[in-house]
Amino acid sequence: MKKIIYNIKELIGILPHSTIKLSGKEMDNVNSINDAYLTIDNNVITAFGKMSDAPSLDDFDEKIDATDRMVIPSFCDSHTHICYAGTREGEFIDKINGLSYEEIAARGGGILNSSDLLHNTPEDELYFQTLQRANELVYKGTG
Repeated sequence: MKKIIYNIKELIGILPHSTIKLSGKEMDNVNSINDAYLTIDNNVITAFGKMSDAPSLDDFDEKIDATDRMVIPSFCDSHTHICYAGTREGEFIDKINGLSYEEIAARGGGILNSSDLLHNTPEDELYFQTLQRANELVYKGTG
């Protein structure tokens, strides 16, 4: 399926096709194009540029008008523990309130408690919880 996103207010994070990666000082600058378009064919970006250079909308199966909107790359979370049983935000509040890790563990919290909970949760339940989290991440734009 051929798709075009057009009238993009600002297309952010563009790189020349030949760029494999950025590192060091190269990462200080984020390139963008105002009043842009982006084309996609079979889930692969095929072209982008200024709207003045855009192909005819008639050539596309799906057309997305991004007037007054920005298009940015997905956020890539490099440190994700997506499969877990239970949450620890209560412990985060305890840390803010000055409790030590030892005090939190004495109250039944901490990483050992999380490990035990993970170990004792049925695999089907872990799968269901993890799938829900993965779908939420994708919906929110995480790559």
